[in-house]
Amino acid sequence: MLKEVAETRSEPSKPERDAQVPPATVFIVDDDAAVRQSLSLLIHSMSLPVESFESAQDFLQRGDPARAGCLVLDIRMPGMSGLELQDELKRREFTLPVIFITGHGDIGMAVRAMKNGAVDFIEKPFNDQVLLERINQAIELDRVRREERGERADIARRIELLSPREREVMERIVAGQANKVIAIELGLSERTVEIHRAKVMAKTSAGSLAELVSMVTRIGANGA
Repeated sequence: MLKEVAETRSEPSKPERDAQVPPATVFIVDDDAAVRQSLSLLIHSMSLPVESFESAQDFLQRGDPARAGCLVLDIRMPGMSGLELQDELKRREFTLPVIFITGHGDIGMAVRAMKNGAVDFIEKPFNDQVLLERINQAIELDRVRREERGERADIARRIELLSPREREVMERIVAGQANKVIAIELGLSERTVEIHRAKVMAKTSAGSLAELVSMVTRIGANGA
């Protein structure tokens, strides 16, 4: 009788996972001290942590764009502009959602900002309620993105548990091949393929073939 070597994983419940996630922080980058102060007071009214920065360079030096939250960003500032900061964060592969605020907006800048993934482009003076709604949307977007990345990383970790042979079998299972066909291709007995198939399902924690296909598709592991 075959002894399974895969350890049983104890997955945290959703409430436990949520409790492990730090609260979202709203990062404000604006060269106008009065704007930073008024925005901080407004966002504090939502009971959200706020950190403010006087320039794009200041944010890159002291801020942590890897943290959960969103970025409220002035578009025109001395030195590096808001658009340039957005480009730099994208180059560094940070996905913090950005809301642009500006008193000097034009269609060209708005188009560029939105094409680069900005949540919104709001002109000063802005409606407080509109900005708060956009901040809530940006924070939710960030939460969903982080959850998706976490799920993909977990799937990848589970697939890494597979032996090279188990991975070969998994790739053929996902491609829709029957055990008999897999056995012929890999020079194995059907019974051996069945054993490898069972190990694949156990190690990946896939409850069905459809779930295994979905997992592999999400991370592009098939044939990788």
